[in-house]
Amino acid sequence: MMSQYQGIYFEDLTIGQAARFSKTVSEADILMFAGVSGDTNPVHLDAEYAATTPFKERIAHGMLSAGLISAVLGTKLPGPGAVYVGQTLKFKAPVKIGDTVVAEAKVIELDPNKKRAVFATTCTVRGKVVVEGEATIMVPGRPVAA
Repeated sequence: MMSQYQGIYFEDLTIGQAARFSKTVSEADILMFAGVSGDTNPVHLDAEYAATTPFKERIAHGMLSAGLISAVLGTKLPGPGAVYVGQTLKFKAPVKIGDTVVAEAKVIELDPNKKRAVFATTCTVRGKVVVEGEATIMVPGRPVAA
């Protein structure tokens, strides 16, 4: 019997399969992320300081956007039961307060021997890539019937 907390089994993944999660970044998100992570860089928290940077205004933490990739993988595809093994990230553009970030994970490689899947991961804002990389995930196999 499948648990309510069981995601997609390895055997049910296919190359090209994808899922998304989106979130509009708020002032509260940035403040809470600073508190949880300890990253209090003033570019995230101080408008006066941020005005002197190339961004000209406060920006969200890059890892806040990257965390949305974790939301896709942990809740949608493959979902509960999946275990993060690795993630590469390239930060391509800033995310600002009020931006809606769309995180997507797409299956690009399957290793049946290790029950691992590699996902192309992206975060976009208004169609522009702000974060990209690859995630390697251990995915539970379908239980063998007794």
